[in-house]
Amino acid sequence: MRLKEKVTLITGGASGIGKATAFRFGREGARVVVTDLEEAKVQKVADALREEGATCEPYALDVRSESAWESVVTDVLGRWGRLDVLVANAGISFAKPVSDMSLEEWRRVHAVNLDGAFLATKHAVRVMRETGTGGSIVIVSSASGIKASGGASAYCSSKAGVRLLARAVALECAADGIRVNTVVPAGVVTPMWSDMPFFEDLKREHGGEDGAYRVLAEGTPLGRFAEPEEIAAGILYLSSDEASYVTGTDLVIDGGFTV
Repeated sequence: MRLKEKVTLITGGASGIGKATAFRFGREGARVVVTDLEEAKVQKVADALREEGATCEPYALDVRSESAWESVVTDVLGRWGRLDVLVANAGISFAKPVSDMSLEEWRRVHAVNLDGAFLATKHAVRVMRETGTGGSIVIVSSASGIKASGGASAYCSSKAGVRLLARAVALECAADGIRVNTVVPAGVVTPMWSDMPFFEDLKREHGGEDGAYRVLAEGTPLGRFAEPEEIAAGILYLSSDEASYVTGTDLVIDGGFTV
């Protein structure tokens, strides 16, 4: 019960890392506010959490919209009067050579991955300062924000950006008892891969998803992708009081990929 009665908000909570984090938080006693772009999907996660006995409220949230953030945060404050933990997890992946990329594609990736993290952090900090209770902000970055990948300049730059966003805000907020850190995963088994055309090619060439993941993990010393629950465990640590002296840092969970 490391998050007992703490009010927590997770973006991108309908699948992958966000969903695993929502379940882990619920099992640790948190009051979970789970958000995602699609209302039906996030409602399904909330229903499953409630079946386990967790306290959970679902919200459809476009992380790119400041007015949407204001609405959700106002509702959370009205319901519980505080926000203790923010997990800015929502993100999209994208791969295309820079010479072929449109400005609209570049902006779309940064709007979700970087602007979304900025708006999440901005409104969490305001609430935590107003209530005077401090708190923890965890932004999900990526190993691609440390180690570049050809053909993924938009994604790499957005994920590198959130790492320095977190560090700068950590300095701004230390006196308020607000800790800000990032979790940095490498390859994780999530539905996001299904949106990538090359992943479908790998599945056909190597006998399905397991074969595709095996090929993609060849550059990882541990020889496999992470499960979402393994990343959620790191997020839980940074969100809990066990990490009370940890701020402005990256928790790299990458199977040795960036070594």
